[in-house]
Amino acid sequence: VVAVADGTPNYDITPRCKLDVAATTGLSVDQSVKSCVNDEQQAKRQLAGQWSKFPAPSRASCTSQESIGGTPSYVSLLTCLQMGQWIR
Repeated sequence: VVAVADGTPNYDITPRCKLDVAATTGLSVDQSVKSCVNDEQQAKRQLAGQWSKFPAPSRASCTSQESIGGTPSYVSLLTCLQMGQWIR
C-alpha cells in the first residue's frame, strides 16, 4: 500500500510552470505562467473528481513517476492515469 496513492497529491506547480515558460514562445511571461497555472488547476480539479475511479496500482505508479525530477505536474499525472485506462 502506498499512502501517496490514497488521495490526490498536492504539488507546488510554480517550479513546473516557470520551467514551461522557458520553453514557451509568443506569449509574455505573465501570460505563459497564468496559462500554465490555469491548466494545472483545471487538471487538479479533474483529478480530485476522478481519483477514486483510477485503479490503485495506476495511481501509485503515476504518482511515483511524477515525483521523479522534482517538478510534478497535475496535467502529466492525469495524462498518465488516462493512458493507463486506454491501454486496458
